[in-house]
Amino acid sequence: MKRYLILFLLCFQGLFAQVQFEARVSKTTLGLNERLRIDFLMNIDGDNFVPPSFDGFRIIAGPSQQVSQSWINGKTSFEKSYSYFLLPAQKGILTIRQAVIEFNGQIYKTQPIKINVTAATEQPRDPNDSQISADDNLYLVADITNTNPYINQPITVVYKLYFSYNIGISNWKELSKPKYNDFWSQNIEIKNLVTEEGMFKGEKYRYVVLKKVILYPQKSGKLTIEPLAMDIDVQLPTNRRDYYGRVIVADGNKRVSAGAKTINVKALPEAGKPIDFTGAVGKFDFKAIPSKTTLKNGESLDLVLSVAGTGNLKLFTLPKPEVPNALEMYDAVHTEKVNTPLSGMNGKISDSYTIVPQYKGDYIIKPMHFSYFDLGTGTYKTISSSEIKINVLDGPTQTAETHETASAGKNKIEPTEQFRYIDLRTELVSSKEPAFFGSNKFYSLLLLPFLLLPIIVLFKKKKEAIDSDVFGNRIKMNNRLAKKYLSEAKKQINNKELFYVALEKAMHNFLKAKLHIETSEMSKDNIQDLLLSRKASPEAVSSFIALTENCEIARYAPSSSATIQHDFDKAVTIISELEKQI
Repeated sequence: MKRYLILFLLCFQGLFAQVQFEARVSKTTLGLNERLRIDFLMNIDGDNFVPPSFDGFRIIAGPSQQVSQSWINGKTSFEKSYSYFLLPAQKGILTIRQAVIEFNGQIYKTQPIKINVTAATEQPRDPNDSQISADDNLYLVADITNTNPYINQPITVVYKLYFSYNIGISNWKELSKPKYNDFWSQNIEIKNLVTEEGMFKGEKYRYVVLKKVILYPQKSGKLTIEPLAMDIDVQLPTNRRDYYGRVIVADGNKRVSAGAKTINVKALPEAGKPIDFTGAVGKFDFKAIPSKTTLKNGESLDLVLSVAGTGNLKLFTLPKPEVPNALEMYDAVHTEKVNTPLSGMNGKISDSYTIVPQYKGDYIIKPMHFSYFDLGTGTYKTISSSEIKINVLDGPTQTAETHETASAGKNKIEPTEQFRYIDLRTELVSSKEPAFFGSNKFYSLLLLPFLLLPIIVLFKKKKEAIDSDVFGNRIKMNNRLAKKYLSEAKKQINNKELFYVALEKAMHNFLKAKLHIETSEMSKDNIQDLLLSRKASPEAVSSFIALTENCEIARYAPSSSATIQHDFDKAVTIISELEKQI
């Protein structure tokens, strides 16, 4: 009887207790290299905690959850908290926005907190901490193939992260992307990051190629490539050892930059530059091929101009053919089949012109010329196509009058049935419309609100019935949240911490929806008993509990993308099996 009385008092007090939900920080002013702790505290067992986005900060640990409950002198106290450790990414006044929880169908939010981030501060070093500094063991380098190219000559920039054998690397993030002003640029995709060995500053280092870019300078002079800056999580050995004599490794953080690079771009020589030069640089072959040279009246031909080879294929224009006025030429259809490896663009581009003859006769398309700058010889070269003869077998004959008109830039067509009337019948509509008042439309609109009134009443009653079903709405909400967080986990599959946070929330909300329980009832034994009582298989239950426990551990343990993908697939399979069984 006493136990039931205590439970009754707890429930009664929970109903009338004032809900408190606030955010507390370890400090409001900190240096750029200092950590900030933030705790989200509540005096109730709130559900569906949603943290703020932490704009301007990087999460280095968390969330960690703690729950405490005590009974002193007849009064109960309950506290639940979510804790994060943050590292600022920039200086200035940063705002940590509102966190959100749900309790008894109500939404509660914390107050925003402003944090003043100053310049990095000097921190005293603990003599027991790491004696190896990341400053002398970690470098970000930009390797450039050519710092003195011609305009439109390709150069390659490869960003490598060198790190010595004394330290380890767990994660990295771009702080600022390099900018390639006055360059045409294209990133080369790196599918898998591979750790390799190489010499750097006369010593043996490990390195990872992080980024590859191919650049084509678009103007001469000194051009600057702005630096790539990165934030690196490192592991540094300390002087301390564990129980088994192994060196204890401390987590650290280092920000590195590849530095700005200057490229001295040479202008193309003026001596020997052809008049029709359009900026092609490389080594090319030029062709002009007609689809046919003998046509009948009403037929057309395709004239294809193509350039193939190695060079800046996407950065110049092809010559345009000059055809007699008696040949009607349509705008070109441009086609590109170009690859862009580290060595530079290669492939083929083409312009296809459709030409329709208007008169019978023989016509000549003059040779076309394509000029380019050959990097191998340092000179200009010109390729000319052959003269193309077009023979039109039949059709109207071009007279002296039509020839004069054509010479003026206009093609006169023989008076054939070029234009036809679409419709010769006319249907007239009276300009006087009937009066709206007293019409069928008037009475329909007048009666429409009365016809809609019963539908509105039925809809309102249905909505009130749905809103009053608190238990059913909670189950629906948990179902939606389970699907939402499972989808979020799939999106964050490349971000280990956010992935496992979303996966854990998806599994918890799945249990709430299927077992009709709250967060405080989610003990391992209780979940196991409830699932087995719903006729779930012991194997599926064991797998579900094991995966739930693994989510908290996996956030901080090193794992590969294959392991994360395996956990996601496993969660989808287990949830599907349990949904069928229970």
